[in-house]
Amino acid sequence: MALTFQAFLATHARKWLAYAYLHTGSEDAARDVTSAAYGRLSQMWPHALRQASVEAYAWSLLKEQVMEWLYDRRQPIALTGTAAFAVVTHALLRECQQQFAMLESQLGLYAAISRLPERQCDVIVLRHVVGYRDGEIAALLGVDEVTVRSYASRGKRKLAAALGIDQG
Repeated sequence: MALTFQAFLATHARKWLAYAYLHTGSEDAARDVTSAAYGRLSQMWPHALRQASVEAYAWSLLKEQVMEWLYDRRQPIALTGTAAFAVVTHALLRECQQQFAMLESQLGLYAAISRLPERQCDVIVLRHVVGYRDGEIAALLGVDEVTVRSYASRGKRKLAAALGIDQG
């Protein structure tokens, strides 16, 4: 059982740390949050293995840990202030070259992302910032890939509208 837990951590550790950093804005906080999430997951690992999706169950523990950290410190999500602005901008630019060409000058990108509905925000961040593929995101969120693509599409449309970018 310990081997499967270690394999799970090895697979997700870097991306979990990136997600926690995006939300806390601090590398130390991200390490603390992910460490606490790993601890909780370790205690619950036999239970996690009995779930329909281990990834989705573990993801919910990480998100809870991030939200608890933010709540305890009365801090907003740091997405708007993290250095990942350039990563998202370039990822979106690659996907929608001309439509998103003005994003670098639009300081409201992260603010717009953070105002998306939770699942759309998660998909945009997980896909374009953290680097998960759609299949991995689907497993984390406990949905199918079509749903992930739908969230991404709706999220991008809302971002375009919020930033005044013509999708037509």
